[in-house]
Amino acid sequence: MDLTLSQQPRPGIGELAPWFNTRCGEIQQFHLSSLGGRHVILCFPGIDKAAGTTAMAMLAEWVKGVHDRHCIGFGVMQPDDAVASQALWPHLRVFQEMPGMAITRAYGIGAEGGWVVIDTLMRIMMRAPLSAGAELLARVRRLPLAGLAGPADAPAPVLVLPGVFEPEFCQHLIALYQADGGEDSGYMREQNGKTVGVIDHNFKRRRDMLITDPDVMAQARIRMEQRLLPMLTRALQFTATRMERYIVACYDAQERGFFRAHRDNTTRGTAHRRFAITINLNAEEFEGGELCFPEFGPRTYRAPTGGAVAFSCSLLHEARPVTKGVRYAFLPFLYDEEGAKVRAANLGFLADPQNRGYNASSQRTS
Repeated sequence: MDLTLSQQPRPGIGELAPWFNTRCGEIQQFHLSSLGGRHVILCFPGIDKAAGTTAMAMLAEWVKGVHDRHCIGFGVMQPDDAVASQALWPHLRVFQEMPGMAITRAYGIGAEGGWVVIDTLMRIMMRAPLSAGAELLARVRRLPLAGLAGPADAPAPVLVLPGVFEPEFCQHLIALYQADGGEDSGYMREQNGKTVGVIDHNFKRRRDMLITDPDVMAQARIRMEQRLLPMLTRALQFTATRMERYIVACYDAQERGFFRAHRDNTTRGTAHRRFAITINLNAEEFEGGELCFPEFGPRTYRAPTGGAVAFSCSLLHEARPVTKGVRYAFLPFLYDEEGAKVRAANLGFLADPQNRGYNASSQRTS
């Protein structure tokens, strides 16, 4: 038995895959972390042009036969080579290498190149030399479909808690939204060194109402403090001291309201966020709209009216399309004093600190 793990290439099998953001085709900043829930193949072609071209051609042919919901392949190449490769194989995705060969170095790949397969939990699953590409791709093809590798009812590490808001308070919040009408809601992204709000209806379709009435904000905060925060501490050993963002969100079936898979703390302007909270306000009045966590399989989550789903902002999650009716939800973020220091340090990176997706009216919860 080989127990000399320290002598094996790093990161090793079962270890977390290093995350990076870089250009991929027309996408200026592609987050590797957004690919959770799928098997990801990375091909590093190395310095031998002939061997690298052979490997890339093999990957380009292989990806034609797989559905990218379950498995997705990328080359990792220098910018000029990436552009040339995409002209040669238009359907093949290619990550542009970062300065100093940062991606290649992070994955422990030498000048000879190699292959890495990342599993659905974003861990290293396989490593192989460049010459073993055919065998590696054959092994990946035999893997269970992504999202079905474990029991369908295996839970994600989330807390589902009924009874945070009573039905009357839920109806009050819905009435406030209906009187206001809400505004188109974007999401946060890094652009040119700043955290900015972006509207993209291919990624998210939702309307939000920002709560500004101090009395309503206080009522929501007290319910969170007394009913949710103690259970969050008991179940997940996190003590929240601050709450960010008092909004009522609306996912309307007429727009097939949805929010694609994302994480809530991947920009400098959102790095302080620790837990996301989803409180359904009318769970019995819509269809679809469930939460899911692709890294942990196909199981979905749907809190009852007034109930909450609480989860780490680091978890990849999505809101499935609403197929009938209108879904209303209260969607704050929680963090602690250490997070508050991070937030204060990163204020200068916000293009617009008043953006609804960030909401500068963060308040202490105790």
